[in-house]
Amino acid sequence: MSENNPEKLDLTAIRKRIDALDAEIQRLIGERAQLALDVRTSKGALEGGAEYYRPEREAQVLRQVIARNDGPLSDSVMLRLFREIMSACLAQQEPMKIAYLGPEGTFTQQAVYRQFGHSVQAIAMGTIEDVFLQVQAGEADFGVVPVENSSQGMVSHTLDMFLNAEVTICAEVELRIHQHLLTHAKSLAEIERVYAHSQSLAQCKHWLKANLDSVELIAVSSNAEAARRVRSSPESAAIAGAHAAEVYGVPVLFGNIEDHVDNTTRFLVLGRKLLEPSGDDKTTLLVAGADGPGALFKLLEPLARHGVNMNRIESRPSRQGRWDYVFFIDVDGHVTQAGLKDAMVELESGAGMVRVLGSYPRAVLGRLPEGEE
Repeated sequence: MSENNPEKLDLTAIRKRIDALDAEIQRLIGERAQLALDVRTSKGALEGGAEYYRPEREAQVLRQVIARNDGPLSDSVMLRLFREIMSACLAQQEPMKIAYLGPEGTFTQQAVYRQFGHSVQAIAMGTIEDVFLQVQAGEADFGVVPVENSSQGMVSHTLDMFLNAEVTICAEVELRIHQHLLTHAKSLAEIERVYAHSQSLAQCKHWLKANLDSVELIAVSSNAEAARRVRSSPESAAIAGAHAAEVYGVPVLFGNIEDHVDNTTRFLVLGRKLLEPSGDDKTTLLVAGADGPGALFKLLEPLARHGVNMNRIESRPSRQGRWDYVFFIDVDGHVTQAGLKDAMVELESGAGMVRVLGSYPRAVLGRLPEGEE
């Protein structure tokens, strides 16, 4: 039989090799899970899951995954596999509680799973403020909120919450956003109205103009809410992601209708402690200076002089007085590193207010090439 059908022999050998590898992979995962338990034992009894989770350590592990990857699986696939392994190992005793801007099916929920894997308890909150409060009060180990879209800019309400909330930025997540048209209608001609979050309507305005110019556009609190509304309304459509389509059982009539192919949203992971350096970090500062000529220059000049690269600056009303503003500044590096540390000393001596909102790992997936997600 082997002489007459060598191809079948080869296939049998390949399957045996796969079975042997599966057994070895399973054994190694079990060994890794045991080591995770050993880590918990060595740390002793801590307050909760947040005390065991180390975003900076996980960022280092995931960077090593990318560095080792020689294919044929893409970097993004390898990262998802390792994220789920780490998530399952960490959750053996008690899954972490992650508050996020809900309801179920939002892009923010996808960002939760991107950062933490699926072995967590994802808790949907009604507002961004609720997420901040859950983390601040210790009801959630971490929180996830949107902060910026590549085409629509900053989420101002998220920035404003940092003015009074006692939370720390622990990580960032960058998620490629693909908007789909969800509906039970069989054609565009049957659609009378479109529900979506206002940002999604803006992200798809050219497509909507070209294809649904005469229909009513209705802004709702989230894309998940939009999908929920059209479940039993065949003359309506929603703009939402694939996850919302699955959760609410609404078919995708047209996919990827966003106007910009690189449409990306950045999310922040909120916690309660400043992290150690991961080796590739960003720092977010909240600063305010005395009013007068050159006030902004005086805030930025120490950063430039000490070689600190600034990625972003946003101004927001301070809520302390009319026309009084504060600045949110993102810079490269960890606050404990020499250049930024020296610049901070000068900032603190000359600025009216300086707060480090967080030093955290740069988004690992955010630097993958086009198509990798």
